[in-house]
Parts: sequence; C-alpha cells; structure tokens
Amino acid sequence: MCSYRRSYEECGPVYVREKGELRRVSEALNTEDGPLPSRVKPLRLFQKGFSVQLCVSDRAQTTSPRKDHFIFTYTKEGSLRYSPKSLLNIALKFIAENVQHIDSLIGFPEQMAERLFTAAEEKHTFSDPKTGVKALQTFSEAYGNLVLNSLCLRSRFLLVSEKLEEIKAFSGLRSLDLSCCKLGDDHELLEHLTSEALSSLVHLSLGDNCLSDSGLRKLTAPVRVMKRGLGNLQRLDLSCNPMICAHGIGYLSCFSKLQSLDLSATGVKLNDSLIRMLKDKVGLIRADHPLEDFSHLNCKTEGWAEQVIHQWDSLTSETTKPKTNLQPRTNALRFYGKERCLREVYKTPSLQLSKEESKSREKLQFHKPHQTLTAGNTDSVSHIHKKRVLVSPQEGSSEPMPAPKRQCAAQLSPEDWDILNSY
Repeated sequence: MCSYRRSYEECGPVYVREKGELRRVSEALNTEDGPLPSRVKPLRLFQKGFSVQLCVSDRAQTTSPRKDHFIFTYTKEGSLRYSPKSLLNIALKFIAENVQHIDSLIGFPEQMAERLFTAAEEKHTFSDPKTGVKALQTFSEAYGNLVLNSLCLRSRFLLVSEKLEEIKAFSGLRSLDLSCCKLGDDHELLEHLTSEALSSLVHLSLGDNCLSDSGLRKLTAPVRVMKRGLGNLQRLDLSCNPMICAHGIGYLSCFSKLQSLDLSATGVKLNDSLIRMLKDKVGLIRADHPLEDFSHLNCKTEGWAEQVIHQWDSLTSETTKPKTNLQPRTNALRFYGKERCLREVYKTPSLQLSKEESKSREKLQFHKPHQTLTAGNTDSVSHIHKKRVLVSPQEGSSEPMPAPKRQCAAQLSPEDWDILNSY
C-alpha cells in the first residue's frame, strides 16, 4: 500500500470506469486506508504562462485565395472539373503583386522577365502611382529597350503631365515622338532628354512644342561641352516651332551622326548661308521632295510596356472627357453684346494645320546624301584631303599648335558655362 501511495504522489490522481460510471481511485483510498496526505498537488494540464487566443476569420477570405490556385472548367457531360495551376504561375503571380520590393532583375532570364512583366501589367501595378515608378525602373535597368524601344506621345500633353515620372523611368529608348505636346524651353522632360538614360535615342520628334533658340542651346549643351547626351541622334524633327531661327540651327552642328532634319514652318529662312552652313558643319543637303522619315506614319509604341502606355492613355482620356456642348447660350450673348465677338473667335482657324494646308506649305527638310564609289565621290574625297593638307601646319613651321582645351574654352559662351555648372 505504501508503494501505491508513492506512485499516486508521483503520478497524480487516477480515474477508473466501473459499471459505466467514472470513479476516482482516491475515493477508495480515502474510505479504506484513510485520506491521502495534503501535500499532494493536483496535476496541471498546461504549464504556467500558457495562453490561448481565439481568432475568428471570415470564411470567404479564407477560401478566395485557394480558388485562385485552381482552374475551373466544364466537361462534355456538364460536370464541373478543376485542375491546379502550375507552381510557376502561382509564383509569378505572387512576385507580380510585390514587384515593387524587388531590388534588381539583372541576370534574370528575359523570357521569364517578360512573363513577369505581363503578370504585373494584368494587376495594373504600373498604373499605381505608389508602385509604378519603382517597378518600371527595376525592369528598365535590367532590360533597357526590351521594355520600351519606341514611344509615341504625339498630341498627348495630358499624358505627359500626368505620367511624367513614369515616362522618365524608361531607359534605352531609340525612338521618341513628342510632337504637339507644348513643352516649351523650360520643361522638365526636355532636360531629361539630355541625360544618360536617353543617350541611345536615334529618332527624336519635337515638332510644335513652342521651342526657341534657347531650348536648342540647352538641348545640345551636354553634347557640345561634355560629349554626352544625344550624341547618337540621326533624325530630328523641329517643324512648327516659329521661334527657332538660324542662330539656333548653328547649335545642331554637334550632332555628327545626324542623317535627316526637318525645319518646316520655323523661323528659319532658306538662303545660301543656311544651305552652306548645314552642308559644311553637318553634311546635310536640302531634299527635293518630302522625306518619308517625317511622315509620322510609322510612329507607334513598341516593347513590353506597349499595353501599359495604352492603359495610361485610356485613364487620362476618361478623366478629361470634353463636354458635349461648349457653345454658350445665344440669348445671354445678345443681352451683353458679346455674340459678334465670340462668333469671330469661333470662325478663326485652329492652331493645328489641316492636311491640305500642311501639304501646300513649303517643306524645308534636309538629309545626308548617300555616298557611292563613283568618280565624283573620289574627286570630292581628294578635294577634302587637299583641304585637310592646307589646314594642317606646314613642315618646318615654328608656330606650335594650340591646345584643344583652349579652343574648346574659347568657343564656350557664358550661357554654356551656366548650363554646364547646372549639371
């Protein structure tokens, strides 16, 4: 009995079921052998400090994520059939929802990156102002012109103003059309064109943007001073900028790779000095017929982000829908005597030229002639070689050649130095 008492003290109370009733063994001990010592402590089911927290969650929320992992289809018999999605698609969807937290995608395969970009586009990640800029920068830094090779923003000045930071996130562009966007000389996007992110630009259209000679000076300052910026530019459209004069065209001589130039409807007057300057400094001659490069028929957006640009355009067009009837009431105009004045305003021609007027206007376009191995070209090459010999110093002359740095410093104006210091 003492051993039983010791085991009881070590193990605690013991329960036994007899004849369908649960009975405590200690009751028998109390009745037969007397009560157990009071030092025996009851056994604890949980240790001290144990706590339980009851969480009640919505059933719809717990079941909805699971439905996204299955594909529901109907069989021929009409029964519902579901099959699980692949682990790759589930992982891509999760990364697309949190793409703003990715540090870098450099070295990630292009095929998988394109699928990831498409998944993020379906989630409208790039349209969100909180996550769009960071996500576009991550993709552009890793894949460059694969994200966007060509961007057409013609007559989309509202899109430029609303999505300026997102547009600046693209790098590696080769073609950019900003015609009819009314940027002006001091626009932030015009300054961004001179950055290293857009040094790969080959085609640039800045027609009808209220530019002047000051804007051209700012646009060409990095190329003229520091040999960076738009050094790879081959086609430039400056048409419909009446404040551009012949003085501003002289800044374009730094574009050594320029193949075609459009100066139609500008303040530049066609004369022998202009033709001679473009031929000697840039190597361009006047085109006899309108060039197809400036027809804007091939202006389109190409790249992974093509649908993203369309989403932005649709969002801006929905928020700024024009009113159906903009003409004021005629009775109020007659009362205040302003009907005649407003009718004259309504009859004035629009700022945008019609197709017939644009065709009737004289095209002032220049291009670089195609060089072929003919006798005339060989003579021109020999003539250029003679000019170089004449310009070079004579043998035995004691006058030293001036340093190139001094020549560059002499050509810079105080305005150029201010622009250089701003960088």
